[in-house]
Amino acid sequence: MAPELNLATTLASLLLVLAVIVLLAWLIKRMKLPGLQGGDSAIRILRQLPVGQRERIVLLQVGEEQMLVGVTQHNISLLGKLDNPIASDQGQDGGEFASQLGKLLRKNEKN
Repeated sequence: MAPELNLATTLASLLLVLAVIVLLAWLIKRMKLPGLQGGDSAIRILRQLPVGQRERIVLLQVGEEQMLVGVTQHNISLLGKLDNPIASDQGQDGGEFASQLGKLLRKNEKN
């Protein structure tokens, strides 16, 4: 084999590996996994509602209080504090996801 071909193959492989690393980093950042955001924090995001491309309304748990916050690209505004806190059902979403994933895996095993 020609030395130029080996060098081109090596360079192409290196670029592919770097592209995969960048893609995985972007996906992890985009997914916002709870385990990667830090442990027990005094402030937790309970729910988010997108209202635009970069705007959203966020329900925060701050200690014992719950606050509704508007988030834009350049500003964060307190919309109000909730007098009656909304029950957090974080475990329920994970269970639903797990059951759906299990169904998909069983379906693929049958095929």
